[in-house]
Amino acid sequence: MCGFLLRRTRDPHLAEDLAQETFVKATRALLGWRGENPAAWLLTIARNVLVDHVRRGRRELALPDPDELGVPPLHVAALDVRDALDRLPEQHRRLLTLVYFEGFSLVEVAAMTGRKHASIKTAVWRARNAFADIYGETP
Repeated sequence: MCGFLLRRTRDPHLAEDLAQETFVKATRALLGWRGENPAAWLLTIARNVLVDHVRRGRRELALPDPDELGVPPLHVAALDVRDALDRLPEQHRRLLTLVYFEGFSLVEVAAMTGRKHASIKTAVWRARNAFADIYGETP
């Protein structure tokens, strides 16, 4: 769990603080635990602690016009990727989202789903191939 938080914060001290907060919240919520996978349960709490931390530190600033920032407009390829993901079966879409958009490692995904690491590795490989097939069909 510390590795999960460290990869997202890139600050070892902050990751340790958030891990400590995660264990405090997990200890308080232990009576409500329904016997699910404990690693997945802790990772979910850690993710929620991280989201809460980000929300507490967020400050709204007025952004300049995108033209002033030199930000290119939304690229058509991004829309093609979203379309291809939407056409995938739910299981493939979820795996690719967890690994590539949310940044979970294969070991973390295995813990969350209660499956073996090798099984997740194969499933992600198949999901990537299915995505490549669908993406290749996009005009």
